[in-house]
Amino acid sequence: MYDYKTIMSQKELTYSAIDLLKKLIETPSFSSEENETAILLEHWFIVHYIDYNRTNNNVWATNKFFDESKPTLLLNSHHDTVFPNNGYTKDPFKAIVEDGKLYGLGSNDAGGCLVSLLATFTYFYNHEDLKYNLVFVGSAEEESSGPNGLNSMLSIIPKVDVAIVGEPTEMQLAVAEKGLVVFDAKVNGTPSHAAHVNPDNAIYNSIKTLKWFKNYQFEKSSEILGDVKMTVTQIKAGKQHNAVPAAVELVIDVRVNDKYKNEEIANILQKEAPCSEIKARSLRLNSSSIPTDHELVQAGIDLGRETYGSPTLSDQSVLSCPSLKLGPGDSTRSHTADEYIYIEEIKEGIDIYIKLLDKIL
Repeated sequence: MYDYKTIMSQKELTYSAIDLLKKLIETPSFSSEENETAILLEHWFIVHYIDYNRTNNNVWATNKFFDESKPTLLLNSHHDTVFPNNGYTKDPFKAIVEDGKLYGLGSNDAGGCLVSLLATFTYFYNHEDLKYNLVFVGSAEEESSGPNGLNSMLSIIPKVDVAIVGEPTEMQLAVAEKGLVVFDAKVNGTPSHAAHVNPDNAIYNSIKTLKWFKNYQFEKSSEILGDVKMTVTQIKAGKQHNAVPAAVELVIDVRVNDKYKNEEIANILQKEAPCSEIKARSLRLNSSSIPTDHELVQAGIDLGRETYGSPTLSDQSVLSCPSLKLGPGDSTRSHTADEYIYIEEIKEGIDIYIKLLDKIL
């Protein structure tokens, strides 16, 4: 019997990680319903003789020789998924390998990242005299930005000094990520019968507001993340054809660059937007970044990786420390029908993660 108390080889860990991903695909794990995939993660730690903890559906562990005097590096990815869309031609809950691709819901977002980081953590678990402590968190509720995800773990796990967040980046270095604020707005008017003249029609009033949101430009642009992007995504008004409504309700999606805090965006819109009311749903999903001269980024550049800014949101948004988004897979496949990841991408992901950490640990 193999003694898992010794350091496993990278090859063994890679095959084990691919096998785990297949099991994760075949185990439904919608946000806040991740109990069964959490059990699979627990099983990994048990068979590899790693002490672990579980908080709600978050499964986490620290390296064997954790030293409180050292800085801590977080390795994080999530094991929840969105619901499969109606475009699937393959069973989303069956791990199918065809032409080097592993198909299944969550394979790319973010199962491949999760098992690759887990294999990497396991590879280093028994190493002594590491420069950084390691903390692995397989988190829940990422897709829904729920209350019991990584955000709930930050007061439970050791203090984190820097993080790698596993999301599909083709193993390129996402050194910054846009934040998100969703606003609910209202444009008021005077309700009336459609047969009568009404110079204060809320729907007509909203035309000016919609044009303002379409054309408004925030002053500060980011070299890495570009401009703040603001988009009206929902509009609602009226219940019957012969009645002018009292108000038009809007939903505005704002993707925030690293030049602004979410609170600043909210203050600007509350002062300047031509709305009767506007209110942010939450201000906690801020932009994220890591200095390009950080040793983690420089190690990646030494390995031939390129840096870029990511427009998509991840669990980076709840971290206050420098964080790097990095993982196997392609973001454009996320949430698509017949989602897949290449087997070779997982192998490459584990190899690059290990080489990256070897340079800084």
